[in-house]
Amino acid sequence: MSRPTSLFYPGDDHAVLMLHGLSSSPLELRFLARHLNAEGFTTSAPLLAGYSAGSDEAAMEVWLDAAVREYDALAARFARVSICGLSIGAALALALAHRRPQAQAVVLLSLTLSYDGWAIPWYRFLLNWAYFTPMRNRWRYREAAPFGLRNEALRAKIARAMQRSDFSEVGPSTISLPALHQASRLAANVRTLVRDIKTDCLIVHAIDDETSSPHNARFVAGNIGAAFLRTIWLDDSYHMITSDNEREIVARETALFLRESEVAHSSVDGEKPQVVSKALARRLRQLAALGKERA
Repeated sequence: MSRPTSLFYPGDDHAVLMLHGLSSSPLELRFLARHLNAEGFTTSAPLLAGYSAGSDEAAMEVWLDAAVREYDALAARFARVSICGLSIGAALALALAHRRPQAQAVVLLSLTLSYDGWAIPWYRFLLNWAYFTPMRNRWRYREAAPFGLRNEALRAKIARAMQRSDFSEVGPSTISLPALHQASRLAANVRTLVRDIKTDCLIVHAIDDETSSPHNARFVAGNIGAAFLRTIWLDDSYHMITSDNEREIVARETALFLRESEVAHSSVDGEKPQVVSKALARRLRQLAALGKERA
């Protein structure tokens, strides 16, 4: 069985720290990381102690400390650092944005503050109780179809991969009870922090997300303190939006938002905005054409 590895693609002076899902690996973010890098960004999807597949499990405070170290390492080298998280990684991204308010932007993909999607087992509410019983070190939640995927061909591929390995490009095959408990602790903490987070924020969520319902995204969109906020709803994906049918849309809109955040802050600082993103250039051309049509 192969071991998970971190990803790093060097680019310009805007680095994006990418946080994968619970007990998983940077494989979940590889397509997005490569796309952002093709748009000029430096992308880094690290393994986090106590959080990533293959590491000893630890408390959510350890996860956050590891994410802070990764952020600070990037901030020491690059002029701008944004944070992008998937699933529980999006909750971790919010906690990190609160700890490091100087972040350029935060991108929340399939944000999970509550496991309340349509495919979550009825007994999910019992798991926090079970954590305090002898089941704590014996029981593991096993991923099952649809594996966060609406794409049936990819779903079949992932089903085969999860029979061979503990993790795949859409997440782990099982998640321990202690990890789920720490994720719940993280989510509860993040709910209390949202109003104080002012960082530019992009939220991308599938309306049919089987793991975390749209209520997760709506909660943050309605409470976050960001002045520059965008929410995008997807209608042909499930939870793993970085791998599913609309992954190109996710990648394109993420690149666009990050460059727009750059331009907005450059304008405020009195600097001349520089359009260096292909996605942003396309959007500006579209808006210009639309303006001519209406004139």
